[in-house]
Amino acid sequence: GLHTGGVTGPLVVGRVLSKQPEPQKNGKTINWCTVDVGDANGTGEPQGVVCGAHNFEPGDLVVVILPGGTLPTPHGPLTVSARKTYGHVSDGMICSERELGIGDDHAGILVLDRHFARDAETVARLVPGTDAIALLGLDRETVEVNVTPDRGYCFSVRGIAREYSHATGAEFTDPALALAAAAP
Repeated sequence: GLHTGGVTGPLVVGRVLSKQPEPQKNGKTINWCTVDVGDANGTGEPQGVVCGAHNFEPGDLVVVILPGGTLPTPHGPLTVSARKTYGHVSDGMICSERELGIGDDHAGILVLDRHFARDAETVARLVPGTDAIALLGLDRETVEVNVTPDRGYCFSVRGIAREYSHATGAEFTDPALALAAAAP
């Protein structure tokens, strides 16, 4: 199979401008946030977003899916829309790794400053409104291979590459043959 991340935009980098905790009648505390998403929303104005996670602070860079964007879920795609929740109109969603399909962490949202902390060059490019689909590699395709036991040669990278070449017409150069031809 050939798979993509399943996320469609607008999915952008956002900078949390404010975070106001609001205890709810059900015992849960939600955060009413304003998030700078650059010009990604068409107005340049900050987005108001309700978020149930608490692992971020004002100033942090996060991933925001704006209305119209789609996230993968086990039950099918979820299209995000502006909707009233907890007494506010939430114009998007601040995302966790699991919601984006890039990890299993759902304890809090993905804070990009921390996620890319060891990559100063990437952190320098994190500007509100930047496309997060490309940033997180969600635009790349992944080839999924299910190998049956009778195809033992496919249990190696070389065998998979050969089969992929046959199936798609992609060029295949066998590295073992190249080494043998070069031997004295």
